[in-house]
Amino acid sequence: MWLSVLLTILGLALLIKGADWLVDGASSIAARLGVSALVIGLTVVSFGTSMPELIVNLIASFQGNAGLAIGNIVGSNIANILLILGSTALITPLVLKRNTVWKEIPLALLAMLLVLVMASDVFLAGRLGNALDRIDGIVLLSFFVIFMYYTFGISQAEGKGEKIEQKPMWQSILLFLVGLGMLYFGGRWT
Repeated sequence: MWLSVLLTILGLALLIKGADWLVDGASSIAARLGVSALVIGLTVVSFGTSMPELIVNLIASFQGNAGLAIGNIVGSNIANILLILGSTALITPLVLKRNTVWKEIPLALLAMLLVLVMASDVFLAGRLGNALDRIDGIVLLSFFVIFMYYTFGISQAEGKGEKIEQKPMWQSILLFLVGLGMLYFGGRWT
């Protein structure tokens, strides 16, 4: 039992630090390749912070534990929106850009509504159980590709943004690869 607890704690630490290193390395690589800070923030940082959940969910799916995968995503989104935004707003008011209020928040709501509709198989399709199947996965990933295309379009229209710290290329690649490895093992051990 103690070994399981220790591996879980170690796994969580690897997930947290691995995501941090992956984001640092990928951001520095992207900056060296001339990618704008805004695009880096919208892609690399968002992917990096989602990588622990992605790794845990992929491993859970391969092991046939769909409940863990769904619970992780739903719980994480609720915590991100209510706990993290609420805590941050307690400390200082969060000023939202017009695009955030009128584009990104509605897109987030649309994504959740899409998942709700796709998962309502009993009610909408008369099936015996609710499920997200491969077709649903393809549809969700297609919408993600459309969202990324939209995000890149907005970032190019809005300009460069702030400057990202550039590390030597070898250090950036090392941080990225070690971070990726830490995410893998952290996901396996949690």
